[in-house]
Amino acid sequence: MSFLKANLQRLPIQWRLLMNRLGAEPAVAGRCFDAIHRAYSERGRHYHTLEHIGGMLRTVHRLRASTRDLPAVELAVWFHDVVYLPRRTDNEELSARFAARWLAKLRLRASLIDKVRHLILATRTHRAASADAKVLIDADLAILAASQRRYSAYAQAIRQEYAWVKEADYRAGRARVLQHFLNRKRLFYTSLMERVETRARRNLRRELALLHA
Repeated sequence: MSFLKANLQRLPIQWRLLMNRLGAEPAVAGRCFDAIHRAYSERGRHYHTLEHIGGMLRTVHRLRASTRDLPAVELAVWFHDVVYLPRRTDNEELSARFAARWLAKLRLRASLIDKVRHLILATRTHRAASADAKVLIDADLAILAASQRRYSAYAQAIRQEYAWVKEADYRAGRARVLQHFLNRKRLFYTSLMERVETRARRNLRRELALLHA
């Protein structure tokens, strides 16, 4: 069994364990997972899939000592890209609303729902004002520090999600995004992820050079 397949098979178990910790009603939790699974399996997704969620959860687990409210961060991971429509600019807002509706159905406390909503909205700018947001954003951006091979696959997957964009327009837009990250004083917030900042910047510069070629 491949690592990817094994990781995907663990996701339902991870969801159930999280729901159990939060005291959610199992039947409702099951329906919520089905809704999440459908969303991340939509046609046209190539990077923003359940594989992305699994990768983020692994990173959050490594960074858990830096969290203040681990369940809130984990919930934000599950829901942060549940709405992903490349032609829209309000995906984070829509994802936050989706999360709030389901978390209310799960009868989770209002303060937790509000925290998850704010964490999801933080992924819009990838700027963090809290310890939990820093962990979430570092997990979301961890792909930037992947091996060259994995990063290349990620870049190709993003291009596929924007297949409707003309090549010249995509290159210009993607280059702006990459340059925005390179212009940041720091890509990552946590000390653990700071260790791979150099590799992430190397990946970004390599893709940027290819876009300008």
